[in-house]
Amino acid sequence: MTPPTLSPQAANFWLGDGKAGTANLSPRPSLTPEQELSAYRLMLLIRRFEEKAGQLYGMGFIGGFCHLYIGQEAVVAGMQMAISDGDQVITAYRDHGHMLAAGMEPKRVMAELTGRRHGYAKGKGGSMHMFSVEKNFYGGHGIVGAPAPLGTGIAFANKYRGNDRVCLTYFGEGAANQGQVYESFNMASLWKLPVIYVIENNHYAMGTHVGRGSALAEELYHRGSVFGIPGEQVDGMDVAAVKEAGDRAVAGARRGDGPKILEMLTYRYRGHSMSDPAKYRTREEVQEMREHRDPIDLLRKRILDEGKASEADLKEIDREVRARVNEAAEFAQSDPEPDPSELYTDVTAN
Repeated sequence: MTPPTLSPQAANFWLGDGKAGTANLSPRPSLTPEQELSAYRLMLLIRRFEEKAGQLYGMGFIGGFCHLYIGQEAVVAGMQMAISDGDQVITAYRDHGHMLAAGMEPKRVMAELTGRRHGYAKGKGGSMHMFSVEKNFYGGHGIVGAPAPLGTGIAFANKYRGNDRVCLTYFGEGAANQGQVYESFNMASLWKLPVIYVIENNHYAMGTHVGRGSALAEELYHRGSVFGIPGEQVDGMDVAAVKEAGDRAVAGARRGDGPKILEMLTYRYRGHSMSDPAKYRTREEVQEMREHRDPIDLLRKRILDEGKASEADLKEIDREVRARVNEAAEFAQSDPEPDPSELYTDVTAN
């Protein structure tokens, strides 16, 4: 189901009766050659990592829930370029891409997925619950909407301590309907907290199209307006557009302007989780997005068209990324399982 009216940015995704479109209604911002190649490498790493995770899940090496980020890579790659060392990131359960973007080691992320000793949570957290204080990544969280109050709390700590750190707080369009999100908006606006709420609108909350579950579904970036929080809708399939919007939002939060909402229009190719056959949408819809709006293909074409790298250069990046992901997968299958005594560690804080 398509929302009855569409903002110009949303028209990039849904034209006619729910068919994915290719409208391009605003000039594309640009990145430097170094930024484009760095973004390309990161997005490709996320894509190949998630593909491999899907394979390992099918082979039985990964159990429980596993939510893949394939199709949404430009969002986290662009936002990561907009923040500085020391800024924090917190997200929901579709979190592997956020971990890799934060600089967490693929071997240890994959080892956590397979429940091994050297995973980031010692094999006890799995896909949805990994942390790295060293990388300022404050976790994926399985409770829908939970990143909003937790990220707001991190931003409050930043304000209390008087530093200039900013917290990126990610959640999906389905979570945007949760009550705790609006309590967080109120507090963040009241105290002008340095937090950026990033709504990753991939159009399907589990199996329900956003147009069926959210009033004014094409304008989620207005959800904070009653609290005085400005919002912006962004083409989340274009890493340059994401970075440009992220730069503005982060700069405002850092100078004390308070929170901002960025609604990233993006799309997931796989089901909600590995157990979801995604029968609520057509194959043609997914194929249309893959062919015309894939974030990696769009960036690849731009790099080649502008002569910022050659076909051989990009193939070498792909080769290096595949080798790194294969190494991570091998490590995650051979690393020992945690000792049973680990059941009793990290349970309480002294």
